[in-house]
Amino acid sequence: MTGMGGPSGPGDSSIVSEFHHALAAQGALILVLLAVLFIGWNQLRSMQYRRAAARGEPFGQASPDLPPEPSGRRFLRIAFGLLWLFDGLLQLQSGMPLGLPSGVIRPAAATSPEWVRHLVDNGLNLWTNHPAAAAASTVWIQVGIGILLLVAPRGPWSRGAGVVSVVWGLVVWSFGNAFGGILAPGLTLLFGAPGAVLFYVVAGVLVALPDRMWVGRRIGRLTVGGTGVLLLGFGVLQAWPGRGFWQGSIGSTPGTLTAMVDQMAQTSQPSPLSSIVSSFASFDRSHGWGVNLVAVVVMLALGGVLLAIAVGARGDRGDVNGSIGSGDGAGGGGIGGAFGRLLDPSMIVLAVVCVADWVLIEDFGFWGGVGTDPNSMLPFLFVAFGGYLALTRPSSPAGADAAGVGVASTPVASAARSAEPAVEPEATPVAAGSSVAADAPAPGPPAQRSWWEGIDSRRAGRIAATVGALGILLVGVAPMAAAAASRSADPQIAIAEDGAPNVTSGPAPAFSLTAPDGATVSLASLRGSTVVLTFLDPVCTTDCPIIAQELRVANTLLGAEAAKVRFVAIVANPVYRSTQNVIDFNRQEGLDAQPNWLFLTGSLAQLQKAWNDYGVTVQAAPAGGMVAHADIVYVIDAHGSVRRIINADPGSADSSTESSFSGLVAAQVTQVIHQ
Repeated sequence: MTGMGGPSGPGDSSIVSEFHHALAAQGALILVLLAVLFIGWNQLRSMQYRRAAARGEPFGQASPDLPPEPSGRRFLRIAFGLLWLFDGLLQLQSGMPLGLPSGVIRPAAATSPEWVRHLVDNGLNLWTNHPAAAAASTVWIQVGIGILLLVAPRGPWSRGAGVVSVVWGLVVWSFGNAFGGILAPGLTLLFGAPGAVLFYVVAGVLVALPDRMWVGRRIGRLTVGGTGVLLLGFGVLQAWPGRGFWQGSIGSTPGTLTAMVDQMAQTSQPSPLSSIVSSFASFDRSHGWGVNLVAVVVMLALGGVLLAIAVGARGDRGDVNGSIGSGDGAGGGGIGGAFGRLLDPSMIVLAVVCVADWVLIEDFGFWGGVGTDPNSMLPFLFVAFGGYLALTRPSSPAGADAAGVGVASTPVASAARSAEPAVEPEATPVAAGSSVAADAPAPGPPAQRSWWEGIDSRRAGRIAATVGALGILLVGVAPMAAAAASRSADPQIAIAEDGAPNVTSGPAPAFSLTAPDGATVSLASLRGSTVVLTFLDPVCTTDCPIIAQELRVANTLLGAEAAKVRFVAIVANPVYRSTQNVIDFNRQEGLDAQPNWLFLTGSLAQLQKAWNDYGVTVQAAPAGGMVAHADIVYVIDAHGSVRRIINADPGSADSSTESSFSGLVAAQVTQVIHQ
């Protein structure tokens, strides 16, 4: 179920600010694109008008349009275009960058098998490593898909919009919905299974089909029959004993349905809606058996009727109401018989049940600050109604042929063309002896027209709108692809954890200490290289190994620039400070193979001087083992001046914060190198 939970996590305001900044920058880019398209469209109209006026021709005559779009396809295209647009707008909520993984995606996968949770976690890496960029990209991807579906009614671009919605829908369904919970216990249509996005995918597949597939009632039969099968399957699951649906409560414990509705009532939403949902939960607690009986009977009855209608429509030659129809001329027979007369009432009952479930159980699906869609009941109903329209208002073969599908091969069209009388041009009488015939110039070839003169303004507007939708889609896809290709997490995550680096300028305190090989290393001896300096405890088992690994990754991220950098750590332990301690730490963390890494130690007096000079407090633990000390990183330029001071506290120490800190250090070092 979507719309549950809420935004959480450290650095909320910092990440949200970056999210809003990304949206503003990308929105400005989109406005520029739309302005350019509008200017181009207006310029095209002006050129057409001037050329038509010069020739004395009327302006604004529309070119012959394609035949009407099949009603079922048109409904699905517009309905799901609006749904994608609405979902994109929901992604604008401030809780999305940090709240979506913790409030929606991980809870959705929590009860699924381990391999599903593992898959979801892998997919979440992109979002958790780049929360602001991923959240902003998702807005424009879904808005772009929605607009593309709305503005491209026919042709390759329209079918392409269906393909794009299928691809993105499958990504969201697998990584964002954990396959709609179909592999989790407690599977039921009433709670949102098999996932709202799966119905977006089905609609996308239907929109992507070529025009010839919409001829007749085939799409309608398959869609209505599939709806029936789905209802029958979930009806059986709803009736299955031992799943908690037949009990409103089990002792003091609420039953499965009651618990779910109670949880939805706690979602942040207007109080009247919360009261309605809470009231239904109380009703189900007292009448759970009866509520489940109604749900089971309705699903099984509707499923059986719809499946029977789909099967009967294959060979019956009556129309929807059971009367004798035109047979194969409208696409292969009608929908006669007793079941055919139940189609309209069945769709009405289905609509009532879906809306009731959407309000009382799914609680509209999009409240709570991180709701991503209106849940499954609306898209399920839309798919079913699209199939109903395709079944009751089939597309004729002539319409498909006019759209470019088999025109020459249609016998009816060929006969009609052959029946048209040939029209000969009338001869113009010329009086005998007249000089008109002799003097009149021979008719020349028709004036050549530019390609743009053949595009009427309505078609030009559709082309511009389609290009605009593709541009919006690209504005979302490009940052998402860049984030996926990035080797480190967004540095803003580390800033959210520990604050922004302190930009400063001043001479770095001098030191002279001993390297593991016995060589003396001073700050002066490192002149000419940018120095990344930190303080580590060689026997620490908590923060210090994490910081060391973060610096090792930062060195990798620097690439060729790493040759200009020396990573230096100074021992921060008054007891365990021997050369062997340093060697063991380097070997343990894999730093002994990094040529620009130095872990320095020295006498206690030398170390204490360095600690005091750099403001690092070192306190030995009572047991004499690890010590408490400040986690800090200094970036010193090639001339010996401190340019950045970075808080190195690992904080939550998850993979995104560790990778983010590595990226932050690499970015700051690169800036210092090129200053």
